[in-house]
Amino acid sequence: MPNSPTSVLVVGATGGIGRLVVATAQQHGLDVRALVRDPGRAERLLPGAELVPGDLEKPDTLHTAVSGVGAVVFTHGGNGSPDAARRIDYGGVAAVLQALDGRTPRLTLMTSIGVSRRGAYGGSTGQLLDWKRRSERLVRASGAPYTIVRPGWFDAVGPGDHRLVLEQTDTGDGGIGRDQLAEVLVRSLLTDTAVNRTFELFAEAGPAPTDWTGLFGALAPDPAGGLDAAGDPATLPAVSEEPPTVQEDLARLAG
Repeated sequence: MPNSPTSVLVVGATGGIGRLVVATAQQHGLDVRALVRDPGRAERLLPGAELVPGDLEKPDTLHTAVSGVGAVVFTHGGNGSPDAARRIDYGGVAAVLQALDGRTPRLTLMTSIGVSRRGAYGGSTGQLLDWKRRSERLVRASGAPYTIVRPGWFDAVGPGDHRLVLEQTDTGDGGIGRDQLAEVLVRSLLTDTAVNRTFELFAEAGPAPTDWTGLFGALAPDPAGGLDAAGDPATLPAVSEEPPTVQEDLARLAG
């Protein structure tokens, strides 16, 4: 198992989840680097973090951001349109992995429930989820130790919903608090039993977890050498059915 990292790059650091991840990682004693487009704006949002400028649509601007970090947490996202999903949700992961140039820090990727429910959602939502699913495949193909978290609906939780529910069928439907999600994203970097796991995340009535090793360890690891998660349906598209850009990115990682 890999050693726990001491430093982390947060991608999407100025977003609602990203800011919480920065603060949570700092609370856990990690050195935090934040990828930002506007350091002046980010300075007041991310006190104490190292701010490194870069653009997810320009891989050549990301080398400084990824240099020397022990982990990367992806919390970024576009505006929900299919084009932004391709360029940002998927493209941002592809760009960071390209900038890493074969190095394999610990990775944690936030996607969404529903990514493997092919055909369950139409229109822009379905296309967004398809691109998020494709970004998962990149992370699994990267050769890096990873955790992929598919959160439920943000903030759809009650005051007593502290118990975390981790599932692997992508059929569940529920909520998760943003602070809870941030804690799970950071804890996944620091807990060896989270490595190479993909799971949906919800909260329900009950106490907060205290045994993180056991919580992650109860999950099945993703199939070794595969591109999809444990519990995903066999009906997901083959690589040959993916868009040419995705096929090229996967081939580059495999090479």
